[in-house]
Amino acid sequence: MANTAFILFFFAFSAILLMSTAVDIITVNQTVTDEGNGTIDSASEVFRLGFFSPGKSKNRYLGIWYMKILPRVVVWVANRDTPLSDTSGVLRVESNGRLVLSDGSGRVIWSTNSTRSVVDNTTVAQLFDSGNLVIRNGNDGDPKNYFWESFDYPGNHLLPTQKIGFDFRKGLERYLSSWRSPDDPAPGNYSFRINIDGYPQLMGYNHSNVIFRIGPWDSVEFSGLRFLEPDQSFIPDSALNKDEIYYSYNVPNSPVIVRLVLSPDGVAQILAWNDKKQIWTTNLNSEQDVCEKFALCGPYGTCDSRKAGGDGVCGCVKGFEPKDPKKWKSGNWSDGCVRKTPLSCGNGDTFFLYMNGKLPDTRTAQYNTSMDLQSCKIACLNNCSCTAYSNIDVRQGGMGCLLWFNDLNDIRDYYGPGLQFYVKTADSDGTSSSKMKVIVPLVAAMLAISLGLFWKCVCRNRMRSKKGKIEVNGSVRENKREELDLPLVDFAIIAKATRNFSLNNKLGEGGFGPVYKGTLEDGQEIAVKRLSKQSRQGLDEFKNEVSVIAKLQHRNLVRLLGCCIEDGEMLLIYEYMPNKSLDAILFDEELSKTLDWPMRQNIICGIARGLLYLHQDSRLRIIHRDLKASNVLLDREMNPRISDFGMAKSFTGTQTEAYTTRVVGTFGYMSPEYALDGTFSVKSDVYSFGVLVLEIVTGKKMGRFYHSDHSPNLLSYAWTLYEEEKLSELFDSKSLETHDKFEAFRAIQIGLLCVNTYPEDRPSMSYVVSMLTCETELPRPMRPGAYNFKSSDSMTDPLTKTWTTSSISLTDFGPR
Repeated sequence: MANTAFILFFFAFSAILLMSTAVDIITVNQTVTDEGNGTIDSASEVFRLGFFSPGKSKNRYLGIWYMKILPRVVVWVANRDTPLSDTSGVLRVESNGRLVLSDGSGRVIWSTNSTRSVVDNTTVAQLFDSGNLVIRNGNDGDPKNYFWESFDYPGNHLLPTQKIGFDFRKGLERYLSSWRSPDDPAPGNYSFRINIDGYPQLMGYNHSNVIFRIGPWDSVEFSGLRFLEPDQSFIPDSALNKDEIYYSYNVPNSPVIVRLVLSPDGVAQILAWNDKKQIWTTNLNSEQDVCEKFALCGPYGTCDSRKAGGDGVCGCVKGFEPKDPKKWKSGNWSDGCVRKTPLSCGNGDTFFLYMNGKLPDTRTAQYNTSMDLQSCKIACLNNCSCTAYSNIDVRQGGMGCLLWFNDLNDIRDYYGPGLQFYVKTADSDGTSSSKMKVIVPLVAAMLAISLGLFWKCVCRNRMRSKKGKIEVNGSVRENKREELDLPLVDFAIIAKATRNFSLNNKLGEGGFGPVYKGTLEDGQEIAVKRLSKQSRQGLDEFKNEVSVIAKLQHRNLVRLLGCCIEDGEMLLIYEYMPNKSLDAILFDEELSKTLDWPMRQNIICGIARGLLYLHQDSRLRIIHRDLKASNVLLDREMNPRISDFGMAKSFTGTQTEAYTTRVVGTFGYMSPEYALDGTFSVKSDVYSFGVLVLEIVTGKKMGRFYHSDHSPNLLSYAWTLYEEEKLSELFDSKSLETHDKFEAFRAIQIGLLCVNTYPEDRPSMSYVVSMLTCETELPRPMRPGAYNFKSSDSMTDPLTKTWTTSSISLTDFGPR
């Protein structure tokens, strides 16, 4: 296996022309001081070594970044854990071979571990065009004799020719670790490394928990990522021997700069520099779809992202069935699948060929590089513990043998041709087909995780009723034997948790009714939404919210934990969001000052990802219909959670548009086609998102904004300033850094694209997410759909508010 080629990740794109051209050198007794701008420039102007402050931080760090690319991209940091508090930093090379960073008082902040036993005044520190900082003897340029090099100590970046993996001779493990935040380069929670248990493979971790898996290399591609047209100029480099196990890459014949980076939120991605447009473009990343989540479908479960909009993404390998059908149907796939027929460990066993998929987790697998495929099959068949087998090197006509001896985890399907492996099954299950088919489709999407206390106290049951009827606010409604697929919670438990719905526990109030904070006996904090006696909403909205959100699971959607229907009461129990709703902070003069640009940007991107899930990746296509700042909650880390699905509508199959005679929602956020004729679609939510983006960037509320007769609302004002190239007037640009202004202006343009008058002119949420994350060139927006809308300050009726333009009137049907 010594010469087996492994490549890191899926670089179908090319990297910069890398050479060993020398750059300016730091010699013994020479120092580089900070003073705010101490740097060493490369001769070819590729990289720069110097001092910098990341993001909003005032701390100073020694790092390496691309010289001509703005905003600055730092690819390596020396003193990640020990920042300088001022610009007194001094960098020097000592005669004993150490590179030392100290503060103004001479205290060592950081140093290399390259101390030599012999003092040599020819020792130098040198930065190469590859981005590698090395310490060497000035008379010896052989890389094998470097005393120390930064490539041995990666940060959050992997550059071309740099290795990730193990060097047993040096006693090193090279791996990527995320920054703690854009303002703090200290090692964060996430890492990307080679796991050498079983058969080596690339994996992403949150602390010690696996969050994604790239899988093993078969000498052509990674089993966990797809190429349709691999770049033939791409040259992989790898080793698997007693001295080293590593992956590396290089594309020596292309001028395009490519980098692999692990983001602060744990996403490994490949970014390519578009020099013409002066932006980074995302080629691929470790969160391409929901199936990239590690072992989402459990043992022997298969994930197919193409089914995200249908009956669910998970199925079972042929010959297997869900271990717990009830949990499986609810969207909890963690238990995975079990065999329909036990193996006989003899003549009754055979193999099913799984094609076009991702090889299972290889941490418990065994391998032999010299066996052919037929010998591998016999070895698996003769071992009762063997569960599957496959090749190692597909280039050699099926050479090499990989054997699995435990449950098969983290399998997924792909489009087009792909890798294949053989799963052992009982012959009676019928395994002659050459292509894997998903056996058990899900009948429901993800079910929100319930509280342990609920499961102890409450059984899944039907809504409490009397003779098939339900009493709601004094009226009796037919039950029709419908079920709410959620834990039903006793009213007494909720009353105790909220101190009998004490005013001190009240968080706010909406169209459904008041919301209270509660604390269960085990200390779990919850939020309880209680239907008001005066509310114009009722059983329909209650059931709609339960049926929609209970089957959804996404980090940017609020989780519904349970419900209560008892003695005329209707209550919904949610996870508690300590930072309340976005509008409470965004439109408060003092609290809004705590929302810096990175936080606002994170909120925008989180809402976009949540909407993308609703529109494309959930079991059903969900139209929210009431997206606004008050329906976005903020968790403890200020991450956004879309809430309030009482007005939501779901589509099945290929349906993309619907019509209603009952227009509900909040004026200002409603799209023109929905407000005027009741037509709604995913593009209606896109419009609402555009309004919300403009509010988040500017801190100005759509419904309360008024500038002049020429700009009666926030949309028209933003459009006017965009046309006049005066976007800085929308907000306090002095509080933003130069790169923040660029990102804020870009967000405004994306918001304006979303509020185009006609639905077909608005981008899809998948395109919106791409624009927010990839920094591609943006289309030019057209005049907003609500350009001339103007609200009347004289209308005070809380239930019916009418706004007029020159030819139409619009009505808000309830306080939401």
